[in-house]
Amino acid sequence: MADLTPLLAFRWSPRSFDPDAELAGDEADSLLEAARWAPSAGNAQPWRFALGHRQDETWKRILVSLTESDQRWARHASALVVGAHTGGEPEQAAYDLGQSIAHLTVQATALGLHVHQLTHFDRAGLTAELGLPAGIRPLVVAAVGRLGDPYSLPAELRTRETGLRRRHPLDALLLH
Repeated sequence: MADLTPLLAFRWSPRSFDPDAELAGDEADSLLEAARWAPSAGNAQPWRFALGHRQDETWKRILVSLTESDQRWARHASALVVGAHTGGEPEQAAYDLGQSIAHLTVQATALGLHVHQLTHFDRAGLTAELGLPAGIRPLVVAAVGRLGDPYSLPAELRTRETGLRRRHPLDALLLH
């Protein structure tokens, strides 16, 4: 494998979050600042975020939009971040939002935090719960926190949590 910065090489998406750890205010600000500085076509910055800290009203409203399966572990995350786009050309806005969430994720890794991104959730319900204005479309929820005990997870998730990380070989990803 080619050399990668440790920020990328050691990044992973756990489901085991420490249920007692909280994000410090400067950590949350740092994550959102990293997202803000992501590349954006034409500097449009078509992203918006909602940040909920564990057990505050925003966090609760985000959590209920997740699938029951994901709620089992995401309820231990220190924060839940909604990434939404503001419209425009949908593919470009989604791409730019993805860049911003990737920057947030790398910044989290630099801070010793972990992020698990979710795209399966009740978008209409979340839009209503958060009172999002027309034209703001949530595309991702990121669970953020410090690593917890994988043995606190249900058995089927524990196996996935403690197994080896796998990626397709690079050659399989190249278009020939």
